[in-house]
Amino acid sequence: MNLALTDKVALVTGAATGLGRAIAEALAAEGAKVAVNYRTKPEAAQAVVEAIRAAGGAAVAVPADLTRDHEVRAMFDTVEGAFGPTEVLVNNAAFCPTAPTAELPSDTFTHTLDVNMGGTFRCCREFIGRLQAIGRAGRIVNISSQAALRGSRSGKSAYDASKAGVIGLTVSLSRELAAKGFRVNCVVPGLMLTEMIADAVAKDPEAFNSRVPMGRLGRTREIADVVVFLASERASYMTGATVDVSGGLGAH
Repeated sequence: MNLALTDKVALVTGAATGLGRAIAEALAAEGAKVAVNYRTKPEAAQAVVEAIRAAGGAAVAVPADLTRDHEVRAMFDTVEGAFGPTEVLVNNAAFCPTAPTAELPSDTFTHTLDVNMGGTFRCCREFIGRLQAIGRAGRIVNISSQAALRGSRSGKSAYDASKAGVIGLTVSLSRELAAKGFRVNCVVPGLMLTEMIADAVAKDPEAFNSRVPMGRLGRTREIADVVVFLASERASYMTGATVDVSGGLGAH
């Protein structure tokens, strides 16, 4: 079988559950050696690793708080020690507080930016620097959200703003690094069926499905498949793209 990412080393942040897990497993299914990053869920991260290994793939769990420079460096050191230099970086980890803006504490707002934008920046900086030091280039896929483009009415202004920043960072890095061989793209998912909202969806599925032109929520694997495409040579002429994967939710 001709797999798209055979022996590539991929790091997925926030990969213990939800979309991150789906991305890690999809990359591994295409032959990548996958580092599963987590901050607070070691058992869940190890379960992802074991599932990948059981399917014949290679994976390792790597802890890191992405707001701390030294932990990001240590994470990349761990991946390199296990598999070699990271060649594919997927910035998926995110924090999403909910509060009306008038009641949102300043430190919660800044922490959200520091995790979602700052964590993406720190990982990109480490990834780019290490590959440039050995004369190589790589692929970055950042995960944003439809909320970055559409906003929300449910008190997620900090999250929405941070995810808009991820799109801006993607475009800037793509232009800065294109001539050096790096490709940097962004995926913008819509509503997804994840563990986080599964109970609410089960109580009133129509309330969720009716918001999407295709009439249903996305499956995490459907978003993960787009990430795999962008990480592979199949997307060799794509950089700086913001790819809508929302069942039509983002259509204008």
